[in-house]
Amino acid sequence: MGLLEGRTAVITGGAQGLGFAIAEAFAAQGANVVLGDLDEAAVVRAAESLGIGERAVGMACNVVELAQVEALCERAVSAFGSLDIMVNNAGITRDATMRKMTEEQFDQVIAVHLRGTWNGLKTASGIMREQPGGGSIVNVSSISGKVGMLGQTNYSAAKAGIVGMTKAAAKEVGFKNVRVNAIQPGFINTAMTAAMRQDVIDAKLAEIPMGRAGEPAEVASVVVFLASDMSSYLTGTVTEISGGRHI
Repeated sequence: MGLLEGRTAVITGGAQGLGFAIAEAFAAQGANVVLGDLDEAAVVRAAESLGIGERAVGMACNVVELAQVEALCERAVSAFGSLDIMVNNAGITRDATMRKMTEEQFDQVIAVHLRGTWNGLKTASGIMREQPGGGSIVNVSSISGKVGMLGQTNYSAAKAGIVGMTKAAAKEVGFKNVRVNAIQPGFINTAMTAAMRQDVIDAKLAEIPMGRAGEPAEVASVVVFLASDMSSYLTGTVTEISGGRHI
């Protein structure tokens, strides 16, 4: 029996990167998985590639639109009978210094991260609080929300906001056995980080006591813990997955 056997999870931004790594880890632990992503073709392929047949579903979802997030969660309930785990992972970057950043670039990042996370929180907690077993919600923040990063006033603000949102939501729904926690990944090996210049990569690695980047699977394993009964008395927490960077 896996840690998530018989449970149903929704993961936004699930077609690639951390979202897909989390989906793989959930599937390996026995969960039914519903993936949402802007790219419908990619998310359908991602669901199929998990190799768990009808236990995996992929569908288009723009997290900025509440109705689309509601449809994603309703798909989980209609297909599998419950919504036990919600991972608010969808995100974008529009990096630029304040001098060069446009209002549109600022608003896009705030909308996807903050409004998108709120849409997921609102929808999932509304379903979970009516279930006998409650549920677990994991919000994906970033180490950028702890320290602030050059050229990321939009992203750092949004990721910091997710921390405050997590704590406020945890206080609202804890009495219904709905747990809300956040993670803050640091420098993780993904397609986005692989595209960085080597000197930038080297500078970031120099800040990490463990001396290396993290792997998506290492982030996913923490999310499995937060989604499972192993963390049954944790809510409102923020877990850094950073190899000690910025401690």
